[in-house]
Amino acid sequence: MAKTVTEFVCQSCGQRTPKWMGKCPGCEEWNTLAEERIKGAGSKRKTGKGGGDGNSVQPVTQVAPLTQNRLVTGIGEFDRTLGGGLVEGSLILIGGDPGIGKSTLLLQSMGEMAISGAKVLYVSGEESPAQIKLRADRLGALSDNLLICSEICIEDVLAVVEQVQPDALVLDSIQTFFTADLQSAPGSIGQVREVAFKIFQDVKKRAMPALLIGHITKDGAIAGPKSLEHIVDTVIYFEGEKGHSYRILRAIKNRFGSTPEIGVFEMLPEGLVGVENPSDIFLSERPADSPGSIIISSMEGSRPLLVEVQALVTSSSSIGMPRRMSAGFDHNRTSLLIAIMEKRLGLNLQGEDIFVNIAGGLKVSEPAVDMGIAAAIAGSFRNISVDPHTVMIGEIGLTGEVRSVMQLEARLTEVERLGFKRCVVPHSVNEDKLLNKNSSLNLIPVKTLSEAFDAVF
Repeated sequence: MAKTVTEFVCQSCGQRTPKWMGKCPGCEEWNTLAEERIKGAGSKRKTGKGGGDGNSVQPVTQVAPLTQNRLVTGIGEFDRTLGGGLVEGSLILIGGDPGIGKSTLLLQSMGEMAISGAKVLYVSGEESPAQIKLRADRLGALSDNLLICSEICIEDVLAVVEQVQPDALVLDSIQTFFTADLQSAPGSIGQVREVAFKIFQDVKKRAMPALLIGHITKDGAIAGPKSLEHIVDTVIYFEGEKGHSYRILRAIKNRFGSTPEIGVFEMLPEGLVGVENPSDIFLSERPADSPGSIIISSMEGSRPLLVEVQALVTSSSSIGMPRRMSAGFDHNRTSLLIAIMEKRLGLNLQGEDIFVNIAGGLKVSEPAVDMGIAAAIAGSFRNISVDPHTVMIGEIGLTGEVRSVMQLEARLTEVERLGFKRCVVPHSVNEDKLLNKNSSLNLIPVKTLSEAFDAVF
């Protein structure tokens, strides 16, 4: 009989210790060690005499190519984020804040697949079948091909999968399931890791896509071991700001598509509705002739988005400690741009409170938005508004130079489609290659941030 061994595992980082400690030696968090019982040496896997099968080794040129047969979910924005649909045998992990709409998205998409003829198994460890049907009725996802199961033992779930033979599997959520091989509580580091690995082995063997919903911690990361994100093929975060009806589905990892691709949804009483032209939504409430408001272009995966950046510069009430706040943009990058404007342009911003906001609850991180954010801060400081038909694209270097950005042609196509007349771009662009002869868009190439300000103010 195998010997039972007791270990203490950190629920934040997965660090293992033979005894309990108040403070984890790995991540230095307090009160995160939990006792887990695992089987000892008797459960080791047996291997062959030679350590492996020689027939499994072959030249890469002789490996049969993988045909990426995709199952379309029926929700365009979801398929776009996945890279075109669900790849056979893929394992997809979706995380997000409580109540953001993770279960709604999956039940709605699986309902669309079931209505189109695919057999889907939806296993929930959090809701009863009656609760799931109530939500499916509201979302219009009722179908005989959508099979519901309420079970939390992963061995029983895999037995149901063997019996039903579905085309796709959903587990809601991974932290509620457990395996009988471990005696620790569901949601612990060991349980999440073992459950995910059992699902991984099963879906690869069946060539069946599986979607897992994951809880997130207070830091915004998916709860459980970091190896969970390494096991799966795709990691998606569902984001949204409280008070906004719009949700953003962002791919962080995708072995079968581009990252970071995004899908934009609007939460309505009948469920999530995809937004095909998110730029129109983000610009719909833009104020006219307002100082500190600039339109910028951000690439989210393969999609260019035009969004409004707002800045407010006001005299600081605290001596020597002005406030610097950013919503939707990196705080450290904002401080860097302020320092460049102080040093290279002579703007006296040391005693000013500066607030930057990306309208619509969107988060942007690429350097191509630097010039627009700097211009918004300068416009609010000088109390000068920018022509509302102007868009600014460019990265700012430490010496104040404007540097080139990637995928400029796609950005300019979106700028022209939305009816803007002028676009301030880096000097190292070829206007003949970027625009067609009939284009009405006026490009203003600039070398430095000073030239950019002269062009818009």
